[in-house]
Amino acid sequence: MAHSRAVCATLAVALLGSAGWGWWSGGRVAARFDATVVHVVDGDTVVVDIGGRTEKVRILGADTPETVDPRKPVQCYGPEASAHTKSRLSPGTRVSLETDAEARDKYGRLLAYVYIGGVRYDDELLRLGYARLLIIAPNGVYARVMLGAELEARAAGRGF
Repeated sequence: MAHSRAVCATLAVALLGSAGWGWWSGGRVAARFDATVVHVVDGDTVVVDIGGRTEKVRILGADTPETVDPRKPVQCYGPEASAHTKSRLSPGTRVSLETDAEARDKYGRLLAYVYIGGVRYDDELLRLGYARLLIIAPNGVYARVMLGAELEARAAGRGF
């Protein structure tokens, strides 16, 4: 019980901080464009083709357990999260990408929300328990909705 209170408190602080940052930075979406999935790296990273240019995309708001980082062992539930992303974002899948306040991370990856058929896939990862909410500041325009998706999974006992 104390653990779940601590988790809720941590998530609340993260949400309030990201919501505050969204207000401060204007909280606007920078760009939206279409892409085709080339391959899935892991549960929260995909490679896409955008008009003939290949981009590695870090799915915003969702953090899945590691499976490919050579510095870390494969984490619990990581293979399941990667398998789910591979099943939903198979090569050739048409997606829409939406950037937030900052388009790239320190590794040069494109930071984007991923849409399949007009539905944000990031939320699906959270709702099904394959991911935990991760706000990469200053991005966080959908933090409140995404937190709700994660809490729904936890309440239902889904995921890790």
